[in-house]
Amino acid sequence: MRDWPWYGHVVVALIIFCFLYLFLFKPKNQEITRVKEERIKTEREVVKLREKKKQLDKIEEELKTMSATLKELEAIIPQKKEIFNILRRIQQLAFDSRLNIAKFVPKGEIDKMFYAESPISLEITGNYHNLAIFFDRLSRFSRLFNIEDFTIKSLANQSEASTISATFTAKTYIFRESPPPQKETQKRTSRRK
Repeated sequence: MRDWPWYGHVVVALIIFCFLYLFLFKPKNQEITRVKEERIKTEREVVKLREKKKQLDKIEEELKTMSATLKELEAIIPQKKEIFNILRRIQQLAFDSRLNIAKFVPKGEIDKMFYAESPISLEITGNYHNLAIFFDRLSRFSRLFNIEDFTIKSLANQSEASTISATFTAKTYIFRESPPPQKETQKRTSRRK
């Protein structure tokens, strides 16, 4: 090898360099490039996952808020099983207000989309001040009530405790998890159209 001309040494060096480049450097460079691409891809996924985590945290916070709101609404709008307790409570409120219930008729439920109305027809006798106390106590009741068809008449035979007669419909509401099933007649009419 010492006897070789200088270009022989250059050719051997080029062959060694090509051998090292093809079998050592190029595969390592490809592996490094692949690892860099995987790293970039992983970093992008991490960014996306962080954004999704922020969204998830926001959704969880909204869920907590909605759950608290639902609990408040469930206190205002009872489940069906609680209606009889509410009816007893109305009777007790009238008694505590020194009113006499002449008529107390719970009517059938009226189904709506996610709730049902439960109207109660009432006729109460007493004096005006006690009627106002009754409505004040009813407004402070934890359940939602609407008073409709309200009329007041003076009694023909008045006493100190009883001067007026009031008739009205008190509506309370019952929460439904899902809408009521459609009736057959509604299904038939919608099929014909």
